[in-house]
Amino acid sequence: MPVTAREAALAALEAYRRRGARPDMILASQGLDARDMALAQKIVNGVLQNSLLLDHRIEVYSGRKASALQPQVLDILRISVYQLMFLERVPPHAAVSEGVELAKRRAPRAAGLVNAVLRRAAEGRDKPIKIDAPDENTRLSVLYSHPKWFVEELTARFGAARCEAILAADNAEPAILAQVNTLRTSTAELAELMRSEGAEVRPCGLLENALYISSAGDLTRLESFKTGLFYVQDAAARLAVSAAGVRPGDTVLDLCAAPGGKSFAAAVDMGGQGTIRAFDIHEKKLDLIRRGAARLGIGNIQAAPGDAGVFDPALEGAGDAVIADVPCSGLGVIRKKPEIRYKKSEELSRLPELQLRILKNAARYVKPGGVLLYSTCTVRKCENEDVAEAFLRENHGFAPESFTLPEPLGQCGGMRTILPDEAGTDGFFICKLRKIR
Repeated sequence: MPVTAREAALAALEAYRRRGARPDMILASQGLDARDMALAQKIVNGVLQNSLLLDHRIEVYSGRKASALQPQVLDILRISVYQLMFLERVPPHAAVSEGVELAKRRAPRAAGLVNAVLRRAAEGRDKPIKIDAPDENTRLSVLYSHPKWFVEELTARFGAARCEAILAADNAEPAILAQVNTLRTSTAELAELMRSEGAEVRPCGLLENALYISSAGDLTRLESFKTGLFYVQDAAARLAVSAAGVRPGDTVLDLCAAPGGKSFAAAVDMGGQGTIRAFDIHEKKLDLIRRGAARLGIGNIQAAPGDAGVFDPALEGAGDAVIADVPCSGLGVIRKKPEIRYKKSEELSRLPELQLRILKNAARYVKPGGVLLYSTCTVRKCENEDVAEAFLRENHGFAPESFTLPEPLGQCGGMRTILPDEAGTDGFFICKLRKIR
């Protein structure tokens, strides 16, 4: 009997909860057709994105703490309450009946409880969400399902109103951005071809050679993808490479390169001329870079294993530009990876130490007069400005160099954290340093 979208969603959420499995990989193994896959993905992402809010509603309707419920029952309730709260096209009776059927098959003793909770949730579907919280940070944490420690961090830095705008942006639907491979085609030609393939495209206001894509389904099935006319990369990450200012004939070292987007962007900016040496500590990830470069027809990328935090004498002074897009908390890409938001602050406490070590090592690879680009996909000051400033205090041979980003981002004095509510991009940090001696 075929698996339903809701059964597949439950399997993915259970696997994630029990062993940290990637939900997308679990869904891909369920044998769903395109329509059911789209619904299952929406449910899984929606539950991960809104877990704290869903648990709050479940507690209101059940009169019990979410933590007191059997984990599988809580998964079923989250799936069903999410549909009732957020999916207007799903009739309430369908969300209730499917949830009860899931409970009968997977947790039969709790079927009555699930039925009662979901009926109350259906009755309250159109009522405004009211959260009784002891303080504003707690209310925002529940409403937008972000950990309270992160909300407190954002509020302390930006104020409550800006914090809420950032949280709302984190929960927005992420757009897919195709970076045009101008080594093979033009933006106008790619747009025309993609429309003929059934995709909807629109220009990206921040980048000249990029197109937002929708209604395309599986991008890998498109002939334009197979023939290497584009690759997918967020605008903020692309702007980081643009800020580095690489030129044809340069030697570029990309120290934490997988899955390869920044190396591909550098190759395009270099017109395919020069050398890009792409390193990653994981051999499997290097294969992603090699396959991507082959698909795009980029021949000047050399992918090899390398630990960004360990000095390699062969690379000393070798790079006109050295890109250090370091491991980070990832709290700038929450809209694409909703599960990232539930990281605990103590898990992240040692990241700045690692980031600084990589940055100091990367500095040794920069030629005199060359550029060191430090970047992260997080919005935390302790991983961004604080690390860059700590590096500059110890390394007087480098100086911040101003760069200009498209409006509304504008002129940047050497370093800039792009917030997700500014221009529809991921949260991202860009720091450009010039080796002056």
